[in-house]
Amino acid sequence: MVNNTIRVLVVDDDRAIRDSLARALRIEGWQVSVASDGAEALTMVAESNPDVIVLDVMMPELDGLAVCQQLRGDGNEVAILMLTARVETADRVAGLDAGADDYLVKPFELDELLARIRALLRRTRTDMASATPDTTLEIEDLRLDPATRRVWRGDTEIELTRTEFNLLELLMRNQGVVLDHSTIYDRIWGYDFGPDSKNLAVYISYLRRKIDTDNLAPLIHTIRGFGYTLRAA
Repeated sequence: MVNNTIRVLVVDDDRAIRDSLARALRIEGWQVSVASDGAEALTMVAESNPDVIVLDVMMPELDGLAVCQQLRGDGNEVAILMLTARVETADRVAGLDAGADDYLVKPFELDELLARIRALLRRTRTDMASATPDTTLEIEDLRLDPATRRVWRGDTEIELTRTEFNLLELLMRNQGVVLDHSTIYDRIWGYDFGPDSKNLAVYISYLRRKIDTDNLAPLIHTIRGFGYTLRAA
């Protein structure tokens, strides 16, 4: 992806923040569009087809969570970096639960924001490069088709978000191998959020709710203090 073709949509109802972010991103050589509320953001997504959305949570009427949920409900997998002034874990989890790929707590350093956006762009490029025919991955009754990005447990097809799919694929390609937190963060997010981050734990819990359900034998295992592995029980 050539740098000057990268399209970023900045959505924030605070004009000062919106304008300063737009200036900083344009200095990076990116094409930047701005929106001041959720409704305008949805219109801009349809018009500009951005590669990344920097989306504020707290906006009047249609907030960032609702925007994210609507985009994901429409099948739009654009990378979303959510900005929030809320520091509680539950609020951050709500953003991820709505379909955001990453979150950043205000106030933040510009360098970290840029690093997070670059990481999301690397993930997008990796997703596009991997969208080629490949051998179906299997363990027990769990099947994953990298070419079509579809997953089944037994005869039941399981719907996964992009991040959930990428995480499951990484675990399945390394069956029986314990992957530490740093390795998973680097491979899935392209950025290590540090020891206090809950991103990975949140997405592992999402996968477990979808993969290890009912009376099925659990396949995703936690190795406390180290990481995760996928193996037969």
